[in-house]
Amino acid sequence: MKTKLFIGTAFLLSFASCKSGDTGSKYDPSTLDSGAINAITEAGYKTYVEKLASDEFMGRMPFTKGDTLTVHYLEEQFKALGLSPGNGDSYFQEVPMVEIKSEPVNPKLTFTGKNSNLSLNYLDDYVVGTPRMSKAIDINNTELVFAGFGIVAPEYNWNDYAGLDVKGKTVVVMVSDPGRYDKTLFKADTMTYYGRWTYKFEEASRQGAAGVLIIHETAAASYRWNVVRGSWSGPQLSLVPKNNGADLVNFQGWLTTESANKLFQLGGLDPKVIESAKKPGFKAIPMNVKTTIALKTKFRESKSNNVIATLKGSKRPDETVIYSAHWDHLGIGEKSNGDSIFNGAIDNATGVAALFEIAKAFKAAKIQPERSIVFLAVTAEEQGLLGSQYYAEHPIYPLSKTVANLNMDSFNPVGAMKGFRVVGTGQTELEDYAINSGAKFNRELQPEGSPTSGGFYRSDHFNFVKVGVPGLYMGSGGDYLDQDTTALNIRKKALAGRYHAVTDELDEHWNFDGPIADTRLYFDIGYTLSMEKTFPNFKSKSEFKELGDKRLSK
Repeated sequence: MKTKLFIGTAFLLSFASCKSGDTGSKYDPSTLDSGAINAITEAGYKTYVEKLASDEFMGRMPFTKGDTLTVHYLEEQFKALGLSPGNGDSYFQEVPMVEIKSEPVNPKLTFTGKNSNLSLNYLDDYVVGTPRMSKAIDINNTELVFAGFGIVAPEYNWNDYAGLDVKGKTVVVMVSDPGRYDKTLFKADTMTYYGRWTYKFEEASRQGAAGVLIIHETAAASYRWNVVRGSWSGPQLSLVPKNNGADLVNFQGWLTTESANKLFQLGGLDPKVIESAKKPGFKAIPMNVKTTIALKTKFRESKSNNVIATLKGSKRPDETVIYSAHWDHLGIGEKSNGDSIFNGAIDNATGVAALFEIAKAFKAAKIQPERSIVFLAVTAEEQGLLGSQYYAEHPIYPLSKTVANLNMDSFNPVGAMKGFRVVGTGQTELEDYAINSGAKFNRELQPEGSPTSGGFYRSDHFNFVKVGVPGLYMGSGGDYLDQDTTALNIRKKALAGRYHAVTDELDEHWNFDGPIADTRLYFDIGYTLSMEKTFPNFKSKSEFKELGDKRLSK
């Protein structure tokens, strides 16, 4: 059935069309360009998703045949859309990376306590690998130390490593940050970067630890153990590390909550010690447990590609608005119900399809953008936002002239929703642009769904943020508009649990109303930015405001 969203949109489009006729070729930010909006179609969008999520691309894993097939398909589509190469005369930006495949010599990992031993099973109880370009890792009798959250944050008066020498030792740390458990700490329910696994591995390396193991807890991590198991087993990609990784921990990985509790008990500690680590003043505790980590490792250096295209601005072509979406997924992995291909339909064929449809909209716009529009399909997001990190560190377009990054990742195919959510609400002025554009579609900003998950730090816009460029990452929010609750609930149930699973495929349960509405909203935000002379910045309370100010002062 037709939803209120599209009834409202149809009215606004007809109104905008009349206004366009009245104003001639003058841009009016209060209206929608009906021709551009209508160029974004379900038929076109669905075709792109179906192709990208097909078995033909073998799960779109970097460094595989699926990588080559995918990037050439993206290049072909950008050419077909009439977009120019985004990197000189090339549509590619090479991203040098290393693939490290490491696994335990013995899948049963033994921990030794004072009076007994404990054996854990690889994948079921723990996962472990190395960030080092080393043929083998062999760490004997490393002592385990429980270091709370593994955080050093002077601005929050928090240091889990205070007075602690972890050289040669293995730190065991919790996921998330203290604000999750005490709203007076850090940023309360909104996770900071200190809560991300990437930070915890980085800090353990800075502290000189031999290894680091994160205790997985589903609610705090915002994903189940199967996601950890699938993402951390098999080949792991990274940008080529300095000194081949000699400055990094020897090994890094995860423990299930159950396994961590058993380790505490093995060392004669009450697992409730975790509760004390959530409070200020916690001091790291020796776990009275040792283990030996032996990994067999293979690594190879190679290159993947960001795929990049551009539409030149009519008046200020040196200023750019960058749309991004990651093209990669998890490739071929463990077989589940006879299927081993991680097709990544939602994550992130939906975002790449939006790139193409938005390009159509810009080409169809009655008044062409005054600033240049860049379409950036990045590689290796699933391996730690590597493609966007490389672009941010090696920008093709000057960061001082980059207006904003609008990042699209994993649109919701259940159905259209009343409003939209901005991940990282209160961080950037792009939120205000989203509100203004949303009003044109009768959509309102909704409260952020799960700020404790740290979503602001978990997609490609964050690498732009880290270099001072405001990034926007958003999706549908609020109530579903479909009044047929039976059909809606069937879709919800059928599409649940597909994150990083072989079931993330395009099927009969998909409803494209939501992705199309979100794509149109993203277009209008970028189109508005492309017609302005101003540069949005971070909001005053954002921890990245100083970076934004510094970038704009250049």
